[in-house]
Amino acid sequence: MSTPATDPDEAVRRAERAERLLEAGRALTSELDLPSVLDRILDAARELTGARYAALGVLDQERRELSQFITIGLDDEQRVAVGEPPRGQGILGVLIDHPEPLRLHDVSQHPRSYGFPLGHPPMRSFLGAPIKIRDDAWGNLYLTDKVGAEDFDDHDVETIVVLAQWASVAIDNARLFGEATARREELERALRTSRTTMEIATAVGGDTDLSRVLELIAKRGRALVEADQLLIWLRRGERLELAASAGTTPAPTGTTIPVIGSTAGEALSTGHSMRIESIGDLLVDPAEYGLADASSVLIVPLVHRGQRHGVLAAFDRQGSTASFDDEDRRTLEAFAISAATAVATARNVEEQRLQNSIAASESERRRWARELHDETLQGLAALKLSLASALKFEPDRARSVLEAAVTQLDADIAGLRAIIADLRPAALDELGLEPALHALVDRVAQNAGLESVVSIRLGEVRMAPEVETAAYRVVQEALTNVAKHAAARSIVVDAHLTETAIQITVRDDGRGIGDGADQTEGYGLVGMRERAELAGGTLTVERAPRGGTVVTLALPR
Repeated sequence: MSTPATDPDEAVRRAERAERLLEAGRALTSELDLPSVLDRILDAARELTGARYAALGVLDQERRELSQFITIGLDDEQRVAVGEPPRGQGILGVLIDHPEPLRLHDVSQHPRSYGFPLGHPPMRSFLGAPIKIRDDAWGNLYLTDKVGAEDFDDHDVETIVVLAQWASVAIDNARLFGEATARREELERALRTSRTTMEIATAVGGDTDLSRVLELIAKRGRALVEADQLLIWLRRGERLELAASAGTTPAPTGTTIPVIGSTAGEALSTGHSMRIESIGDLLVDPAEYGLADASSVLIVPLVHRGQRHGVLAAFDRQGSTASFDDEDRRTLEAFAISAATAVATARNVEEQRLQNSIAASESERRRWARELHDETLQGLAALKLSLASALKFEPDRARSVLEAAVTQLDADIAGLRAIIADLRPAALDELGLEPALHALVDRVAQNAGLESVVSIRLGEVRMAPEVETAAYRVVQEALTNVAKHAAARSIVVDAHLTETAIQITVRDDGRGIGDGADQTEGYGLVGMRERAELAGGTLTVERAPRGGTVVTLALPR
């Protein structure tokens, strides 16, 4: 049986075309960026069929018209002359209604042809094929004006059908990859938000210093929305004060803007976020706080339990565009919830510390007032009366009165010296902490009738003045409490140095401190703890196992 004769040249051309089609398929399916895939489809379609013009129409969700129309072969002037892209009427709509390959000798002769708009280049031969993804129409491939021939042939139809199948696989892969990438980025952003929220919560649990909390919020918030700059404005009466910032431009903290008459104040008053695309729309020029080159801003209020503490203001998103999108807004809003809690907690602690400090200072002032009134002032008043009466006595009797007055003056001078030593002992400045503590313990023990056991081993090493002052004041307050409240018979004071700290213990055998509730009521204990914290140390006050109280102080050297 004989086989039909074939043209050797045609066979070679078919093989070459098949090889080019296979290569185009490999190139398409290796690309995962959807816009790049679409461009490659059009390039391959023109190259394989010899079409002068190629276009790819993407269907909308209802698959009734085109939502996107990509062309190749037209220059910029022709695109401007054509005007708005088609929506899928006329011949283009035929493939939408009947997603099957369509070949025309003259596109203008088809009954559905509406003609071309003014400025459109003339086109005659036409070849179209649908692109289906999992049997669902996704778009259409359109080719016009075959170069060197009047019509597209059967091989062109076969080629474009196979290319459409390759295109469907490549488009589907690119779409899935894009969706997976978007989901991953969304999850990563959610994870960053969650991690940042946890870091803020952890920081609040371990550190209630407002300045450190604000610094952490500024840095984490900026990283979360990838902003060039993030500012934190806190409300101070009718003004907003720049309390912290993070970013590429140093911002002058302490700068204030009005609540009424500023965009940040408007966001705070309404409790709603604001996204400003043009910096000129801000009611206050950002150049006033060091951001003259900013172009967009996202402002989110810090609200905790109905109390408006301030705002977060993120300026200029990093990347190709400086504008923030809705996802950035939602992310910063979620972050602002935990940030507002952190700010509220730190501010409450700061206010409570201030109140306790004021109360402790007032208590100490009252104590010194009582000392001066009950002892020194009363003694001086009695001395005045004695001296006044001595003027009326005979010389011998006056002499005895004056001698008694001298004795009284010695006692009052000693009392004043004791008060002065308590206020600021000269030994602490001149000799150091060890001699000052020895003198303090001796004086308190003698005045209160206490037995004392002292072991102070600090040597001649001088520490920072604030450390020596804090150590002296804590021991002074502890001994004063023993003398006035403990009903103790003896005290033990131990002080020594470690490699990194000074350790001091004051122990008595008195009635012992009360429970935890009692501890928080004494302003003396509040002052002791505050002094220890300000010097970077720790203080513990607890009941001794065999009665009495143990005060333990540790301060960094």
